[in-house]
Amino acid sequence: MSQDQLQARPDLLGWFGMCSSTHWTASATGQSVLERGGNAFDAAVAAAFVLHVVEPHLNGPGGDLVALAAPADGEPVTVVGQGPAPAGATIERFREEGLDLVPGAGALAAAIPGAVDAWLMLLRDYGTWEVGAVLEPAIEYARRGHALLPKAADTIAGVADLFRDHWPTSADLWLVDGAVPHAGSIVRNPTYARTLERLVAAERGQTREERIDAVRREWREGFVAEEIDRFVSSTPHMHASGTVHRGVLAYEDLARHQATYERPVRGTFRGYDVLKAGPWSQGPMLLQTLAILDGFDDEDLDLNTAAGVHRVLEALKLALADRDTYYGADVAPDVLEHLLSPEYARERRRLITDRASLELRPGDLDGGRQFLPPLREAYRAEAAAASTGEPTVSAVGAVRGDTCHLDVVDRWGNMVSATPSGGWLQSSPTIPALGFALGTRLQMTWLDPRSPAALRPGARPRTTLTPSLLARDGHVVAAFGSPGGDQQDQWQAGFLVRMLVGGMTPQQAIEAPAFHTTSFPNSFWPRTWTPGGAVVEDRLGDDVIADLELRGHRVARAGDWALSRLTAVTRDARTGLVGAAANSRSSCCRCSARSGSCAS
Repeated sequence: MSQDQLQARPDLLGWFGMCSSTHWTASATGQSVLERGGNAFDAAVAAAFVLHVVEPHLNGPGGDLVALAAPADGEPVTVVGQGPAPAGATIERFREEGLDLVPGAGALAAAIPGAVDAWLMLLRDYGTWEVGAVLEPAIEYARRGHALLPKAADTIAGVADLFRDHWPTSADLWLVDGAVPHAGSIVRNPTYARTLERLVAAERGQTREERIDAVRREWREGFVAEEIDRFVSSTPHMHASGTVHRGVLAYEDLARHQATYERPVRGTFRGYDVLKAGPWSQGPMLLQTLAILDGFDDEDLDLNTAAGVHRVLEALKLALADRDTYYGADVAPDVLEHLLSPEYARERRRLITDRASLELRPGDLDGGRQFLPPLREAYRAEAAAASTGEPTVSAVGAVRGDTCHLDVVDRWGNMVSATPSGGWLQSSPTIPALGFALGTRLQMTWLDPRSPAALRPGARPRTTLTPSLLARDGHVVAAFGSPGGDQQDQWQAGFLVRMLVGGMTPQQAIEAPAFHTTSFPNSFWPRTWTPGGAVVEDRLGDDVIADLELRGHRVARAGDWALSRLTAVTRDARTGLVGAAANSRSSCCRCSARSGSCAS
């Protein structure tokens, strides 16, 4: 796509505020909060709880969250809503269960749910609204219903037999008289509406902060934790491994966990600062990729050419190899500093030739003693099924997960980029007293103690959730991100190159043909890879695709509008003009759009 081609959606510009997310209902909810005097943090929390309801196949209250918050009058922070592994989640326990990988579905793979506590912490510290007002839209959509997305209906269809045969509590919630609901039908979750109402009823205290903390305690130590403990301890069930297990998440795990803040990690590209979460996420991988690419001239990064796409793919492979070898919850600061250094980027850049690499090539930071993940090559059909980042489900509930994303900017210059995920309807059996399922983030850990991303009680699993902020001259000028599992930072790399090198607007960069590599171990069960794999949108062009294949890339065509689901908001620090852009994909063959942005 060149700059003069017709856009499917316009770049939105205004002065009041912008919300952009992966579902129009969430975007509209966030915008309504801004219009009623709330700030960006109030709007983000309200939109996020609506996403739990309207995109239940992509995220849920039993899942996790990574967000970057940039207050207009303060320093940006990382909101850590990724819960750690429970005390009972040990490598020995999983080995005793006969497992060599953490299953992709089932409560044994559940980390401590971190999303709800993190959202409420953000509301307490940076928002202005009370919990009841913020949760009201989600309660209404859960009780009165919402139109089921086509992808959600497809997901339910994929696990219907699993629900009927093995997960009866999920069948009770998601099947209608035993049948799969059709796309567009009105679905309700009154149990979850009651859960939210009980949380709101726990608001007690003299100050707003005390009232929000009372709700957080009710989540961690009250009826929610009690019901999770009761269900998990008493309900052995089928997992993605095809075997039956009982989860290990317990009341004590929830009671001792609280969300936290961290300082974001920073990198630079073409004179801009890029802010990401730490190496317990895949965020620094984008910074490594950009550091490698920053050494190329602009003409070398023309993504209308095979040479430009090739260089980005090869830089991504090198950064992903380091991610899978060195990233984890306890990476030493000096290791991360070295991985992000200009000197290391120059060293890695020299490895990029005119040919596609078919190897996993992490840097040698430890004299050849570094952890190398096991390499299980994907079948061609499996690689194609996983190419778009959407959830795929096997007969026993094996899930390649996806997620959702939202970005908000308000009239005062506050900005949020957030990627909530996990707790999908297909991730584990529905907890009948609460109306939601637990997440499966532990599937991203290895059952090998040598790995920095090994399963360890109390340690955060390395997550793929990776929102972003862009800053210049000390001012945050954009918040952006995407669903897509391992593809999130890959699509963001193309987005930034298109904007900061190619001169595109945010909407043009989002709509431009997307691509990514699969030449690394997937973060999701069953952890396979495709050496030299590259997935591209057909709009990249037959000549470009043929050239990539001549260079040795194993190219899989995904269709014209199949990859990337980026959203973004922007703010001009000089004028205060705000903007929004959203994904236009997945709407061409459906009656409803997947993404939405709202402006005022």
